[in-house]
Amino acid sequence: LPGKTEEEFYEDEERRRWFRTGDIGQFDQHGTLKIIDRKKDLVKLQFGEYVSLGKVESVLKGCAVVNDVCIHGDSAKSYVVALVCPVRPTLLAMAAKYGKSDLSFEDLCKDKDVTGAVLREIVNHGKTSRIEKFEIPGAVTLCPEDWTPESGLTTAAMKLKRKPLQEFYQLDIDRMYGH
Repeated sequence: LPGKTEEEFYEDEERRRWFRTGDIGQFDQHGTLKIIDRKKDLVKLQFGEYVSLGKVESVLKGCAVVNDVCIHGDSAKSYVVALVCPVRPTLLAMAAKYGKSDLSFEDLCKDKDVTGAVLREIVNHGKTSRIEKFEIPGAVTLCPEDWTPESGLTTAAMKLKRKPLQEFYQLDIDRMYGH
């Protein structure tokens, strides 16, 4: 596969060959290379800011109402959006504050007041966790579905499958971006 080999290797101006793994590395003060991110995990927003989707997801998973989260970025937009699988008991407690205890879990996930309350929780968590303003989601969709390997939305190791998630929730992503 000569074409594939050429694609995977890069030769710099000093004629050193580098293998492109898709990882982002950083050299420390001792000259040791440390892997700090994945290239395909980065999204460049409208004004040139780079967002590490995995980093933001990791921070937002620490929010009490977030069971699982997938951050989506669009290079034509200035903000990211979030698909959130909420923690059921926490969402039910939030719904009670709005007098919506009678709604089903699925209806709570569609309710504007409840969704707004979750977005406020996520924004506050993002601020206290000191992530950048452009990394904090500008909109959120609450997903009543479980993201499992059986649903095709995660791997067996429970890692997000971004493409299937995007395809499954495309209408919600478009709505969050005002399309």
